[in-house]
Amino acid sequence: MDRAPAHPASATESRSSLERYFDRPEAAGEPSASFRPSPMLTRLTGTSLRNPVGGAKLLRLDAADPHLPTPAPIVEAAHHALLEGYTRYTDRTGDPQLREALAAELSCTAAEPYSFEQILVTHGANGALAAAILATVGPGDRVVLPDPTYSLYADLVAMAGAEPVLVPSEADGSLDLDALAPRVHGARLLVLCHPSNPTGHVYSESELVALAQVLEPEPTMVLVDEAYAAFVHAGRMFTTSPSVPTLRPRLLYCQTFSKRFAMTGWRIGFLAGPAAVVSAAARIHRTLLGPVNSAVQRAALFALRNPQLAEPIRATYAEHRTLAVDRLTAAGHDGFVPPAGGLFVHLRFSGPLSSVEAARRLREVQGVAVRPGREFGPAGEGHLRISFAVAEEDLARGLDLLVEGLSSL
Repeated sequence: MDRAPAHPASATESRSSLERYFDRPEAAGEPSASFRPSPMLTRLTGTSLRNPVGGAKLLRLDAADPHLPTPAPIVEAAHHALLEGYTRYTDRTGDPQLREALAAELSCTAAEPYSFEQILVTHGANGALAAAILATVGPGDRVVLPDPTYSLYADLVAMAGAEPVLVPSEADGSLDLDALAPRVHGARLLVLCHPSNPTGHVYSESELVALAQVLEPEPTMVLVDEAYAAFVHAGRMFTTSPSVPTLRPRLLYCQTFSKRFAMTGWRIGFLAGPAAVVSAAARIHRTLLGPVNSAVQRAALFALRNPQLAEPIRATYAEHRTLAVDRLTAAGHDGFVPPAGGLFVHLRFSGPLSSVEAARRLREVQGVAVRPGREFGPAGEGHLRISFAVAEEDLARGLDLLVEGLSSL
């Protein structure tokens, strides 16, 4: 005997109920009574300090988005790739030729060569960071973060259900190794931004070697985000983390085309590391995001083969860094260490306001947007992050408004 269907309502009745649902006011915007935020969303909402800055008429000294256009030859390479048929899914770990080229470039400065299997092409550096963190940590794990640092790291740790352990850095931005040593004991991961966002500190070779020594008795992995490695200023030497032999066995390396080639909107980066860990990260990445745009990967391959295209971008922001440092110094604002790398000035200010309140005052009164230092961790309080990755005239005018506003805080 045939059984009755589990849901006896007719298709017409089901459709009618759906229509009634979507006619309800809350369906257009507010969640329905049946919606419950997930534990992950609750954790993220409760801990995240990353707030967007609105206002179309603001002078934007808050963004990490280079104002320069992507070099025209890279754009043309993407166009040609589309015409050549790169319009379908590619390998979920990345275009094979791009992965080979990335491994070859990275091997030139690494302590040991990288192989094809150790590279994962990702949706920007954010995709690499998310894949690496979600593949390596989980509830109850501890993740050490030098403070202040890029706020996305703590958000991803919270999403994973792990505990961010913030360790204040020295006043000049360098690692406080004495403070780090007891905090890394039993930690699953340490995340380092090199050069630092927001401080602009560039970790020296001796500093990275000393970090490896501190970690030697621990199983802790190290995720190093070198998104700003193309911007190292004032003759400062840069030691890339894969070149440190004692770091290499525990190293996950994150890089992006966004800053170096002014390709932020293209959303392409990569992760490199031990093959087993990269394979695990690839499973996370393909589950969350799938493969990266195939034509974009061909454009990235073209960029990688033509590194000279990045030089005008680097030179422009070196000039902007000088303009910002000189202007702030001339105005008597000496509460900062001139950034050795990156695209930001981490400026200390005085007065009774918190950094969030100071940033709001500057935005509402002066019409200039900067990031509050508290966004980057407790040690960032009392500071503002100023981006010089903007047009020169906007930078000059924004700095004038900033200086004027700081004098009234």
